[in-house]
Amino acid sequence: MGISQYIKEIGRGKDGARSLTRAQATDLLGQVLDGTVTDLEVGGFCLAMRIKGETADEMAGFLDAAHARLHKLPDNDLTTVVLPSYNGARKLPVLTPLLALLLARRGAAVLVHGTATEDKRVFAASVFAELGVLPATRMTALAAGEVAFVPTEVLSPGLKRLLDVRRAVGLRNPAHSLVKLMNPCEGKAFIVGSYTHPEYASSMAATWALTGAHALLLRGTEGEPVADARRTPRMEIFQDGERTEVQPQQDGPLAKLPSLPSVDASNTAHYIRAVLNGSLPIPTPIALQVEHILRAVQHHDSPAHAHAI
Repeated sequence: MGISQYIKEIGRGKDGARSLTRAQATDLLGQVLDGTVTDLEVGGFCLAMRIKGETADEMAGFLDAAHARLHKLPDNDLTTVVLPSYNGARKLPVLTPLLALLLARRGAAVLVHGTATEDKRVFAASVFAELGVLPATRMTALAAGEVAFVPTEVLSPGLKRLLDVRRAVGLRNPAHSLVKLMNPCEGKAFIVGSYTHPEYASSMAATWALTGAHALLLRGTEGEPVADARRTPRMEIFQDGERTEVQPQQDGPLAKLPSLPSVDASNTAHYIRAVLNGSLPIPTPIALQVEHILRAVQHHDSPAHAHAI
């Protein structure tokens, strides 16, 4: 069938483009993920959406298509904390593995998924490898207190191919937002979503409100789902799509900057070990993020919430 009819709608330029319905977006991305369309059509779709921008209905449709095709984490009767890790480190160390291990130490089941999307950054997979956490090759149930790093291609080869389009055209596409919004679990999940620019905060919030997500949203460290160790960002919780601020942004001058390692994987892993063994303090913004996540997970697992659902 192809997706040319959709490209005609979304590819009319910034002012002339028409948005797709949720059902149309589901069909379009489903064909892309299934690999039934040409590379030229995929490139046209990516460029057209980059110019137009995604609506909440379109993102919800893209999520519907992705969720129907994901190799999901089996239900573990827990609320799994999901950390999408796709931005990596450019100027600051990627501390997503620290967040994951701190949460697991407190009894959470933690799924980190991601892939390298650029060549010049250090990604969580390299830090996890230095820490002895090797990438999973298949989806298996997670126990309380366990961390797994799952490469995107294990979740969805089609999504990995779509993310790799960035290397060819040099621009992000809807997959880069999609992977930060999706739920890769059969059971309950709490997704930690991050953004770099305010417009993505608005679009992510609108999509989660529409889809009834259970999640935390913050401006992460260079787009990673971990709070900037230097300054506490605003944090918002989505409970069945309802949005609540749980942490205000830290304003004013910083009294003291934490001592952080260089961005390479070995030094970052050494720093994480030192924090975990108590030789170095947990950066306050990350400590606060851990508490907000655990509190939200506990609420989600409470009998009162289960009864409400």
